Amino acid sequence: MALNAGELDYVAGVGPGSVSATMAGSPSRAVWIVANRLIYNVIAQPEYKTLQDLRGKRIGVSGLGATTHTAFTMAVEKVSGNPKDFIVVALGPQQHLRAMEAKSVDAMIVDPPVLFVLLKRGFSKVLDIGAQVEMPVGGLTTLTRTLNNKPDQVRRVIKALQEAKEALLNSKERAVEFIVKTMKMDQETAVKTHEMMAVAWAGNGVPTRAGIENIFKGIQSQGRYTDKKFVFEDLADPRIALQVARELGHKE
Repeated sequence: MALNAGELDYVAGVGPGSVSATMAGSPSRAVWIVANRLIYNVIAQPEYKTLQDLRGKRIGVSGLGATTHTAFTMAVEKVSGNPKDFIVVALGPQQHLRAMEAKSVDAMIVDPPVLFVLLKRGFSKVLDIGAQVEMPVGGLTTLTRTLNNKPDQVRRVIKALQEAKEALLNSKERAVEFIVKTMKMDQETAVKTHEMMAVAWAGNGVPTRAGIENIFKGIQSQGRYTDKKFVFEDLADPRIALQVARELGHKE
């Protein structure tokens, strides 16, 4: 709403929320992504070892209809499961550890650092969602009028974001120090987090047809906008990200 009203020039993120807004009529486009590799995993109580063990059980997500929920739905379908076999519940970001330790949920969809904390405490990893679903993680969304009227500004913003991401991934020592300070985590967890990010988040930042289409399909799998057909150009505009990628020496 703030973006459409002109109160913001950009929204940080490309996912079901931003794409749903575009599908609903917002004149916005995804213009840059952090990566196409999610680092979400389904972590379960120790007694559950496989996804099938969780049928009929409560699985916590960070928000119903958000990226974690949408990606989980698609990953389950990819491994020939039925998303309706699971009870998905929404939990706030600060409730993940407490919910698992209190057994108020049977499993949780998490990313680092919570992922490594839970594994260290003996919880079970039952599904690597990122290995099943190509979908953008993070990114940048802006209005078509900003793209048309301020293309150089958009280019500079995208370039700054891409350079910052590459600096984070390519300088392990400084990045780990930054993660420890800003996220208040221990050194070992910070190192593991960086190592996972370095693999998952490598890339030129250009929105891909497959990644955006998977968001679209994920939204429709939840019964929303089922009358719409996928048109990549209506949801994303990769032209400036491609230009930046070339400037930074990335191969297409």
